[in-house]
Amino acid sequence: MTVETLLAEYQALKSQLNYHSYRYYVLDDPQLPDAEYDRLMQRLQDIELQQPAWVTADSPSQRVGAEPLSAFSQVTHAVPMLSLDNAFDEQDMLDFNKRLQDRLKSKDDIEFACEPKLDGIAVSLLYRDGLLVQAATRGDGAIGEDITANVRTIGSVPLRLQGEGFPPLLEVRGEIYMPRAGFDLLNDKARERGEKTFVNPRNAAAGSLRQLDPKITASRPLQFCCYNVGLVEGGELPERHTDVLQALSGWGFLINAEMRAVHGVQACLAYFAELGEKRQGLSYDIDGIVFKVNHRTLQQQLGFVARAPRWAIAHKFPAQEEMTQLLDVEFQVGRTGAITPVARLEPVFVGGVTVSNATLHNRDEIERLGVMVGDTVIVRRAGDVIPQVASVIVSKRPVDARPVVFPSLCPVCESPVVQVEGEAAVRCSGGSVCPAQVKEGIKHYVSRKALDVDGLGDKLVEQLVDEGLVASIADLYHLHERREQLLALERMGEKSADNLLAAIETSKSTSLAKFLFGLGMREVGETTARSLAAHFGKLDALIKASHEDLIAIDDIGPVSAASIVAFFADAKQLEQVRALQAAGVTWPEHEPVAKDALLLAGQTWVLTGSLETLSRDEAKEKLLALGAKVAGSVSAKTQMVVAGPGAGSKLAKAQALGIEVLDEAGLLEKFKHWGVS
Repeated sequence: MTVETLLAEYQALKSQLNYHSYRYYVLDDPQLPDAEYDRLMQRLQDIELQQPAWVTADSPSQRVGAEPLSAFSQVTHAVPMLSLDNAFDEQDMLDFNKRLQDRLKSKDDIEFACEPKLDGIAVSLLYRDGLLVQAATRGDGAIGEDITANVRTIGSVPLRLQGEGFPPLLEVRGEIYMPRAGFDLLNDKARERGEKTFVNPRNAAAGSLRQLDPKITASRPLQFCCYNVGLVEGGELPERHTDVLQALSGWGFLINAEMRAVHGVQACLAYFAELGEKRQGLSYDIDGIVFKVNHRTLQQQLGFVARAPRWAIAHKFPAQEEMTQLLDVEFQVGRTGAITPVARLEPVFVGGVTVSNATLHNRDEIERLGVMVGDTVIVRRAGDVIPQVASVIVSKRPVDARPVVFPSLCPVCESPVVQVEGEAAVRCSGGSVCPAQVKEGIKHYVSRKALDVDGLGDKLVEQLVDEGLVASIADLYHLHERREQLLALERMGEKSADNLLAAIETSKSTSLAKFLFGLGMREVGETTARSLAAHFGKLDALIKASHEDLIAIDDIGPVSAASIVAFFADAKQLEQVRALQAAGVTWPEHEPVAKDALLLAGQTWVLTGSLETLSRDEAKEKLLALGAKVAGSVSAKTQMVVAGPGAGSKLAKAQALGIEVLDEAGLLEKFKHWGVS
């Protein structure tokens, strides 16, 4: 091969790999299998070994990380990176809108660009003739740190811009953040190695960017999403800010799929409420919404104050983290006997509610945090997630702080506490003699996703156990024999009692999957219960299954298999199962169904928006029964999206990727065609 031919191959490989990185990291729509991408990369690296002088900054091989730095150099921003003023409630937004209208001398509705405010690190990327030449942190707004070597390792940062029409000198600004799934995986690996974990995704992203060794940054799951431009020389950008972002998308950048242009402040408030509801379902953390006047000529007319643009504001969600004092630690017993430490806190308003309790997870977590009773702690709450103690402010520790001591006996039944080797949890050994485990087991059995006994809430379950009306799950089906005692309970009238007994009777007719889930076996969630029911078809076949039989099933590993075998080998557990059957709990049995024989086997479906004839759970249940995987996000691997009223970014992404979309009527028609009732 001549040098000219080799060079042509090398240039083609660079173009191919940069294009496929864009498809993978930005569009989430890969067109090559990983193995083929790896093969192309290996060939590129082989050529670079032969011709090291050919290696340039835009080579895909440079993403793996350069040599470690001794320190970060400073970068002066040609255009300062200003901060934003904040709005904390509706009135702040109305005041912001009035200031804009007053300065513009107009009462007309203003068009705003709405973008989720990613909870990450603001950075600046500088491109000359389409080539990335510099990346810097915001710093103090005037001077930041040069993090070019680290930013090159991030897959969603184009090393060379795509397409055409971009200015010869273009500064792109955006946020580097860590998606939640990547953050969880990073912390899981840190725990396995006995290393300190990160407090939250933002801290993880900041720590990853400030590594002197770029190879460490390269190993972290970081993303870059652009939200604006800074210095621009030569060429022209569109008039509307949202169109600028679309142009950046065409040049190879990731932009936020939730971005939207709206007219008027009331539409901004509606968008804020909509994203507030979606917030916990997003794959990344946001702490508010940024609203920007969408027309750049109006932005220029409005100008800046000392530290912030007049034309933009960040409407913040209620704080997710706050500081408070740990007053005491109590211990709760769960349905599997796991003993969980619960922090009793000085009440604090966080995440939109007043929090006085938070989980400390287990003994290992207490040791990792180094927390003591009396400490000042940071409490985190996200949506409906149980509040947790995130970190300790050791500098505020009082002299009378005392260690957290785990009990050696169960705090409820005083049975010995045990810890299985390899498990973080310590457990009460009392089993069915422990009232706490009995209560939690019944609560799980009657829950909506298990036997779904309407009207049997947590407080009533506790009453039934405390008053001696039930001592096991099976006793629920004999409550009709104790109707008079039931009526004697506080707030239990004739109608309430009859409704409860009727709901319990109705629950006798169920499915094997729901029954297995309701039993509360460790390591057996909804999906595993459904897999077991489909694979075995009959309860007795499952009871007789060996460890080898179980691990042969998709989604069931050695730990789950061992737990299932141990459950049915326990005489007391098997006795309870038989007692439930004797009480009349039944389900349709069938011959085993091979997973790949199901109609939708291997397909991924996504449900978005609201459904009217079916609930989302009902639709999901039917799709799962047909063998489909029901995912929470749309990707290139999605076969079908079912979109009801209120569908937002998932529908938009499906349309952008050319994925087939059904409305509810279309889904019902398919169910009818498939014979699903």
